[in-house]
Amino acid sequence: MRTARPLSAAVFAVALVGLAAGPAAGGDGPGTTVSPATAVPGDPVVLRSDGCGTGGAAVGDASAVGAGSFALAPETAGGPAVGRFTVPPGAHPGTYEIAVRCADGSSPVADLAVVLDGAAAEAVPAHPRGHVNTGVGGALGPDPVQTAAGVAALAVAAAGGTWLLHRRARGDGI
Repeated sequence: MRTARPLSAAVFAVALVGLAAGPAAGGDGPGTTVSPATAVPGDPVVLRSDGCGTGGAAVGDASAVGAGSFALAPETAGGPAVGRFTVPPGAHPGTYEIAVRCADGSSPVADLAVVLDGAAAEAVPAHPRGHVNTGVGGALGPDPVQTAAGVAALAVAAAGGTWLLHRRARGDGI
């Protein structure tokens, strides 16, 4: 059982590095909302976000629903960034993620549900569309430095574990 403690310590160290690095992708931002939260194709939608800090301009991304990019700017001094777009007439029912790209690199999001008018909305199942912010990220994620740090930490942990197992197999002890 002498291998268990150093190996556990290596796994714990990797976990700490992962927690310190934070998620690789954006998540739900504070005070980021769409109004209305449920819309039909052709409806205008207003997005408000405090996620970029009060008074900050940003760019909204409604490409998941097919509306493309739109500008956000504060309506009042020190107020939240506000932007507007229209749900395209050909939008399919479902839940779409509307993202905000802030100057500081953060990406707060809000969900928009698109339904059809009347009884047809209840008959058609809604399927999520767009990007999912799970925090997992990828090799080409928004912050390659954090991705590289995570890969390096995993490589060090794997090398350390292999070295410990090799020493034990040779009978050198730990």
